[in-house]
Amino acid sequence: MTSVVSDLLQTLAEPDETELARLDAWWRAANYLTIGQIYLKANPLLREGLTAEHIKPRLLGHWGTSPGLSLIYAHVSRLIRHTGQQAIYLTGPGHGGPALVAAGYLEGTYSEVYPEVTLDEPGLRKLFRQFSSPGGIPSHVSVTTPGSIHEGGELGYVLVHAFGAVMDNPDLLAIAVVGDGEAETGPLEGSWKGVSFINPARDGAVLPILHLNDAKISGPTVLGRKHADEVQELLRGHGYDVIEVSGQDLPGMHIRFAAALAQAWGRIRAIQTAARAGEWDGTRPVWPLIVLRSPKGWTGPDEVDGVQVTGTWRSHQVPLSGVRDNPSHLALLEQWLRSYRPEELFDDAGAPVALVREQAPEGDLRMSASPHANGGLVTRELDMPDFRDYAVEVKQPATGRAESTRRLGEMMRDIYARNDDRFRLFCPDETNSNRLGAVFEVSDRAFMEKVYDGDVALSRDGRVMEVLSEHNCHGWLEGYNLTGRHGMFATYEAFAMVSASQTVQHGKWLQEAKNLPWRAKVPSFNVLLTSTAWRNDHNGFSHQGPGLIQNVLTQRGDVSRVYLPPDANCLLSVADHCFRSRSYINLIVIDKQPQLQYLGMDEAIEHCTRGAGIWDWAGTDDGASDPDIVLACAGDVVTMETVAAAQILRDRLPGFKVRVVNVVDLMTLPRPKDHPHGMSETQFTELFTDTVDVVFAFHGYPGAIHQLVHGRPDADRFRVRGFIEQGTTTTPFDMTVRNKASRYHLVMDAINNAHRLPRGAADLKAWCEAQLRRHEAYVVEHLEDMPEVRDWSLDSGSR
Repeated sequence: MTSVVSDLLQTLAEPDETELARLDAWWRAANYLTIGQIYLKANPLLREGLTAEHIKPRLLGHWGTSPGLSLIYAHVSRLIRHTGQQAIYLTGPGHGGPALVAAGYLEGTYSEVYPEVTLDEPGLRKLFRQFSSPGGIPSHVSVTTPGSIHEGGELGYVLVHAFGAVMDNPDLLAIAVVGDGEAETGPLEGSWKGVSFINPARDGAVLPILHLNDAKISGPTVLGRKHADEVQELLRGHGYDVIEVSGQDLPGMHIRFAAALAQAWGRIRAIQTAARAGEWDGTRPVWPLIVLRSPKGWTGPDEVDGVQVTGTWRSHQVPLSGVRDNPSHLALLEQWLRSYRPEELFDDAGAPVALVREQAPEGDLRMSASPHANGGLVTRELDMPDFRDYAVEVKQPATGRAESTRRLGEMMRDIYARNDDRFRLFCPDETNSNRLGAVFEVSDRAFMEKVYDGDVALSRDGRVMEVLSEHNCHGWLEGYNLTGRHGMFATYEAFAMVSASQTVQHGKWLQEAKNLPWRAKVPSFNVLLTSTAWRNDHNGFSHQGPGLIQNVLTQRGDVSRVYLPPDANCLLSVADHCFRSRSYINLIVIDKQPQLQYLGMDEAIEHCTRGAGIWDWAGTDDGASDPDIVLACAGDVVTMETVAAAQILRDRLPGFKVRVVNVVDLMTLPRPKDHPHGMSETQFTELFTDTVDVVFAFHGYPGAIHQLVHGRPDADRFRVRGFIEQGTTTTPFDMTVRNKASRYHLVMDAINNAHRLPRGAADLKAWCEAQLRRHEAYVVEHLEDMPEVRDWSLDSGSR
């Protein structure tokens, strides 16, 4: 360690009286603003005695965690001023929103992005009135809070977002405050393992701060009540060097926390400096972690009505209730507010005084102004290869087979090679299983633990992220996206539901960000679902569920995108579009097994651009405006069943006019006023007519299609076949039979719903029923599908 660094660390560890005064003034100001946001609608600086008219009619917000959050923020800001460290602040107890809003206001950032919230008394009044109020801002550290990439409303994800933010981001330090209530969640317990995937030579660092105040909403926390030795053993077992700070005395807490933060930062810099100088032996570093023990509701009312409040769960939200109607509580509130001595913290105009302002770093180094928390330092697009280079040759539709996702893996291999600082695949130990293994030709799996000679594609230098946790993979990609980098989360379809609430929350974040002109657009969150419900025949019912489609469909149209490419070339076209897009959730669903290929690359591009189209080669309506039936499909397996059903009808009911429509972009089905991708009335009529019945074979739950075509002409004419929760360990075709979406069911639906039937329809229906009976007996005896189904292609005939 150089003498300059040593001197700097000593300065950080031992704040002088001036710095202690500055720290304490900023902290008091932040606490005052936090309480003001919860309680006050007027008289923001107590220039007159507090009255009931100054109090909000509804008291909402969370005080208990806020003093600790503000203490940490103040000290990290001091660290940044001395070192120039680029840092962002992620608040696990996201309900401490007023503390982070206060921090942004004191740093001046809030007034820069919201000019109406000025740095004076009228601005303070507006700041207070807007908090958790109609027409204002939420109570969490939401998308409206400058410097935030993590709302924290859904507990458990602060560390995964922090680790994702620092991957391929070597100069960034992510301060991740973990609440002790949050620490009880499954996702958080799994996310400590992020240190096993961070490379100090290439990545930034995460400094977790476990904030133990021993109280949740209405009771104690597990880690808060555990013996300190047990907590330290747990965290050391996860791979951390634990530094503990505890107490409530002042200025003692400032002195002790400054020393702890200096020690942690010094350790981080030592690890990174050695790794980047080539002086690292490759073993996993032991990264620092701070345990901060401070009272819940620290500096708030100690007792209320004779009941202990500070240090208990009673301070979690609003320690003083009924303030407008209870004079004693109103007096306590005024006493509490004045205890911070606001007259020392704000000048005559109501602006923070110099002692408070000087605490903040300058410009983009302010955590509330960090570009890292708003799309990254610079807007960096992917250097994309030409997706056409990976095309599958299709000489004739529905005659050849290929593993479609394998071609996507080859495309991602070359994206990796071209973008070694801005692209990653996140996958729960399924990269090879999902046929994406070509990425291992250019990158190993990231792993900082022991590596043995027999391990394959595993090293400290790897950038393919595999961990057996959907929560970790999902959250890492979110943090990676929100700080400006690109990637994909690939997982088995059924287990996307493990992290489905994260998908929903990220969608809400993107939706709200679109309403804020100062928020930069970020790379889209791309999800690939494979090993789908229809082909998880070997794993059985537990692995059969297309539910994430439903979750994404319910999100607003300016964010949600759902793609069901039927083959490899469509998948490549869709993936290229998704990787280039910004601020969407792109859900792509396609299986990994060998499947029929339908469209050449030029046809696939045109089809995907339109989102849906008529496959004339599969139908028999010869462009007529009035087919007898429309067979529509969305999804790879059901597309095959639809094309097979159309062939049966062509061969066995000559003269029966069948139109086949394939939908690749599910969001083209709604009306344009319901979704920006919705096709026009004219295009919808061209595909589906206005009067002919439509038999729609769908990959997901049937209700989704009825939801999407609501408001279209005579929507009741759509008869949808899809997944109806019928599954088991069985054959691939039996999955379609069990869910009444097989080719034979589709043929019978066409016969039952057509307005005109040619001679032979009754015989064909009886034949289909006989085929289903034959299938049922065959699979039980032979343990596989009938040959004419198993080996079917368009050139094999309907048999």
